[in-house]
Amino acid sequence: MLRISLDAKAPINIGSFSRGGLNRVVVKAFDHDFQSKTAKVTPYGIYLPQQRELYLYFTSSKVTSDFIVDCLSDFWTSIRERFPEVTTLVINQDNGPENHSRRTQFMHRIADFTDRFGTAVKLAYYPPYHSKYNPIERVWSFLEQHWNGSLLDSVDTLLNFASSFSFKDARPTVHFVSQAYQTGVKLTKNQMQLLEQRLQRLKGLEKWFVLISPLSSTHHV
Repeated sequence: MLRISLDAKAPINIGSFSRGGLNRVVVKAFDHDFQSKTAKVTPYGIYLPQQRELYLYFTSSKVTSDFIVDCLSDFWTSIRERFPEVTTLVINQDNGPENHSRRTQFMHRIADFTDRFGTAVKLAYYPPYHSKYNPIERVWSFLEQHWNGSLLDSVDTLLNFASSFSFKDARPTVHFVSQAYQTGVKLTKNQMQLLEQRLQRLKGLEKWFVLISPLSSTHHV
């Protein structure tokens, strides 16, 4: 098994806005944050606690179920050859609206992921008010400290700061996802009932622990 930790950070306003903190040079920033005219970029993180490896994905689109699994697929495609013995990914995450275990599109995409790679996925959710125990959550405060006092006035500036950031002496792999994602995608009730037959929910904790195994052991990628 390989344990990974997933989560999104709050969206970041792109522009000449004050973010507090200190800087070695004089920085002039707007004294108001005009929300209606502000571009936003959302960081999404994938962290390997045991290996201390960090992968950061940034998007100006919505963080949807499809976005999350696309990031997971890109991540696993890039590293899985290093872990030939791994047959199961254990995913720690919060029980958010786009990735909880009753979110039909998310579960559909995760099932497709297991079939594509021949890798089982064990979803292990943190209950409300316990997200601080999710390892990826510790990354965000360090990232904020890294760029505080600076102007994130463009997406390139944001990505450069993210690339120069280090967490536990490791630099992240940084990607910007330009694809626009549609919200509200979901399965029909009949489609979800069929998918549920594949899901192994832990008795008594059906919402919080789910195992999805591939239909075939054959790898398709």
